[in-house]
Amino acid sequence: MDTLIANDQPAPDFSLLDLEGRAHTLSDYHGRVRVVHFWSAECPHAARAAEQLLAYRQEWGEKVVVLNIAPNANESPDLLFQAAARLQLSPVLLDATQQVADLYGAATTPHLFVIDAQGFLRYQGALDDVTFRQRIPTQHYLRQAVEAVLAGRRPNPARTSPYGCYIVRQTV
Repeated sequence: MDTLIANDQPAPDFSLLDLEGRAHTLSDYHGRVRVVHFWSAECPHAARAAEQLLAYRQEWGEKVVVLNIAPNANESPDLLFQAAARLQLSPVLLDATQQVADLYGAATTPHLFVIDAQGFLRYQGALDDVTFRQRIPTQHYLRQAVEAVLAGRRPNPARTSPYGCYIVRQTV
């Protein structure tokens, strides 16, 4: 699915419940850099991204918040809860009808979006340049994007192709 929002435009606000039933909106975190991370409990690419994000979060501290969104229609809350606990993901927001995934044009898990403290989308795409043929990253796109935004610069590149498992969508 093509992205419905363009970089350097306001990121669409959303409201989703977390695994404990608490509502979170994107605007709840205004004033901080936000990483919107479409994540799957079953995708090995998403697990690798989650582990990397945990390390990045420790470096970035309170300046950056990661919102992990679970968009797969086939993943139960229990499965998500167990995987989130194992990977130390918090919060995990439920998007089983792909409402927010569609709003952002997310295609895979992981698919990452960086929103600056003022609410503008500054990066969208992959964690890094790992693919089936290239197993070791040479470019850390997400890290570079967040660090550019924290320094008041525009990321370069600002858009990459996401790589991972396709989002399992609800059938009609």
